[in-house]
Amino acid sequence: MTETPNRAAGAALYRAVWRWHFIAGLVILPFVLILAVTGGIYLFKDEINDAAYTRLRLVEAGSTQLAPSQITAAALEAHPGTLYSYAPPSAADRSAAVGIRGEDGLKDTVYVDPYSSAVLGHLWDGGAAGSPAMYVVRKLHSLEYVGWFGNRLIELAAGWMVLLVGTGIYLWWPRGRKLGTVSIKASRGRPWWRDLHAVTGIYTGAFIVFLAMTGLPWSGVWGGKFYDYAYALGLGMPDGYWSGKPVSTVPVGDVVNRAPWIMEKQPLPLSGDSGGVPQALDSVVATVEGLGIVPGYAVSMPNGPEGVFTASVYPDDISDERVIHLDQYSGEVLYDAGLSDLGALGWAAEWGVSIHTGQAWGLANQLVLLAACVAMVMLCVSAATMWWKRRPSGALGVPQVPADWRIPRTLLLMAVAAGIFFPLVGLSMLLLAAVEIVVHLSRRRHPRAA
Repeated sequence: MTETPNRAAGAALYRAVWRWHFIAGLVILPFVLILAVTGGIYLFKDEINDAAYTRLRLVEAGSTQLAPSQITAAALEAHPGTLYSYAPPSAADRSAAVGIRGEDGLKDTVYVDPYSSAVLGHLWDGGAAGSPAMYVVRKLHSLEYVGWFGNRLIELAAGWMVLLVGTGIYLWWPRGRKLGTVSIKASRGRPWWRDLHAVTGIYTGAFIVFLAMTGLPWSGVWGGKFYDYAYALGLGMPDGYWSGKPVSTVPVGDVVNRAPWIMEKQPLPLSGDSGGVPQALDSVVATVEGLGIVPGYAVSMPNGPEGVFTASVYPDDISDERVIHLDQYSGEVLYDAGLSDLGALGWAAEWGVSIHTGQAWGLANQLVLLAACVAMVMLCVSAATMWWKRRPSGALGVPQVPADWRIPRTLLLMAVAAGIFFPLVGLSMLLLAAVEIVVHLSRRRHPRAA
């Protein structure tokens, strides 16, 4: 006697999950496409930059490199302004990159041959992206061009991507039927697109969840809460590294192109007696290299009389990442820490970010994540095609609201659970649940119209 009601409830739950999967997928589809396309490009930013700017970035290896002071002097002579950063050559065949701020306040990177001091040219400073073109790709990936609202949209899309993978697996699960295919069996039409969507999703779902979760630390709401909890629990950036020294109001992330994620909001320390003479750049470079910082690092100049020299590196081998602050007058090491000094959550976030951006594990990682990005595009295309093919003429074609009242209650519980972990997703689910309740009550009051 209970088999039929249970079967009906199961069917109603399936239709409810399908409806939410459909609506959420359709809403976030444009954002997933933006994330997939720009993310796939940014994975190869170094290779693209080298190919596009070979003349600026690569040089013929020589025997002896010039001193940093000679290299920066040549750059300033060709491009007058204020020196704000210096990146020594990361390899024998690489140029030095000198950051100069012009009188108009704009920042440029001047590339100099470290053997001859010949100025190779300059580009507008693209920060961690390495070039203006990749800077645009990076900003599109995070929708920072739209400001804080764009960041929230991307966070919402990333959270929904995780839930779409979960609901997709639920819809794919066989349940004793000849569904849940692991290969494309249909030959044409909407069934072929359905199989393509299901097969692509089931094989790449874990990678999509990984990309979504490792991208969330940069988000405003989820990332902010994660940072606060990690810091409060002592699992992110532990207290005590400043050793009671005074600090400024300027965060580390404002003066370096790339710092450990968990350190970006930490304040810079302050230099001591400002009556002294600042250390020469040659001495600073010798100090940080004597401390064992790996090639590929950059030195940021002090910002004002109380500022500090900051050397930072974010290499492909994330275990060598490091940030060193030096007193600009005495040269004293005020702070020196790397990956091993971070708490468990900070360590995990750094590894996640490194893999997410294609830095760790070289080409193999880049190709795997590129395949995941291509799969995301395929999921979007197949989902849009299925919708278009099943859509009634002149209608949106959203799956019908289940008549079983127990389903909205179940999904409300899902919304509460999602809201705990993904606040913006939880809010959107609650809004969707409210709409579903209104539709349900409308159907009960006007059954014929429904």
